[in-house]
Formats: sequence, C-alpha cells, structure tokens
Amino acid sequence: MRALVGLWRWRHNPLRRKTDLVEAWVACAAVLLIAVAAPLAGFAIGGLAQDALRQSVREQHEVRHEVAGTVVRKLSRPPVDPDPETSSARDRHSRVLATWTAPDGTAHSGAVLADLQSPDRGDRFRLWTDEQGRVVGRPLDDATATTHATLAGFGVALAAAGLVEGARRVVVWRIVLRRYDRWDQAWDKAGPDWGRTGTGS
Repeated sequence: MRALVGLWRWRHNPLRRKTDLVEAWVACAAVLLIAVAAPLAGFAIGGLAQDALRQSVREQHEVRHEVAGTVVRKLSRPPVDPDPETSSARDRHSRVLATWTAPDGTAHSGAVLADLQSPDRGDRFRLWTDEQGRVVGRPLDDATATTHATLAGFGVALAAAGLVEGARRVVVWRIVLRRYDRWDQAWDKAGPDWGRTGTGS
C-alpha cells in the first residue's frame, strides 16, 4: 500500500527524480510478488512435497509390518545419547530382550526398545519389522506427512518473500548510490561558483 501511495505522490511532483519513480515501482513490484508469488510458490512446493510424502507413506506401509513382541527380560539402559530428541524418546521406552514372529513366519529374538514403563517377562508390545523380521522404525503416517508438507510450503513461501525483499533492498541500495553520485557531480559543477556574485546563484 505504501508503494502505491508513493507512486501516486510522485506522479506529477515537479521535484520528482527518475530514481524516485524507479524506487516506487520496485517497491510496488516487491509488494505484489510477496503477496501473490510467494504464497503460490509455497502452495506449489507444499503440494509436491505432499505427493512425495504420501507415496513414501504407501511404500513404507507395504514393507513394514506391525507384529507382537514378547518380553524375555529387561536389559540395562543404553548409554546416554547426546541427541536430545532421541534421548527424550528413549526415556519413554524400556530396553528389553524380546522374541517375535516375522510376517514370513520365522522366529526372531534380540534387544529392542519396548513402549513399556516397567516390563516384566511375558509382557507383549508392538514392534515394527520388515518382511524378514528385522526391526525397523514405525512407518510414516498421513498426518505427519501432511504436517511436513505444510511446513515445507510455509518455508518456501517465507524464503521467496525474503528473497524478494532482499532483491528490493539491493536495488534500492544501488539507486541510492547512483543518486549520491549524481549529487556529487552536481555539486562539483556548482561548488566552485557557489555564493559568488554574478554567477546566477
């Protein structure tokens, strides 16, 4: 809005310089790009990310299977993990020796993390495995995929708006430098005769 007001103000002003008009048009173009192009870019990238993530969700659900694990015994806690995200997730789980049956019917056992606060022998818990019974992470769900796609779209929109604003600032900076150069040139012409009688000043 400020850019449009600036354009209207400079339209018939006798003190208007060419650089003033260019600066106002650059501001107007930046406002339009931030208001229209940035959201469109975010929407497009968010849609592409959503499609890719949904495909990943489908593929993961095809190859990962939920099976029931049975606790044999509780194991000592694993060493402290320096990553705060994984360590907070591990705090809610117990490390156990467990047995489970793979989707292909083979029996497996090993040390796994169980979502049990105080596991006892014979307790059952959910476990995700591949076709051969190897323990894998839980597959991505639709809600998480949508959240990631939405965040990607917002991120791209903000990045596009920042890029437009950065470009506008660079152009305005160049305009101001050019304006200062012209002032210096004009002062160099007028400076030697400034204030002398008979010079028309």
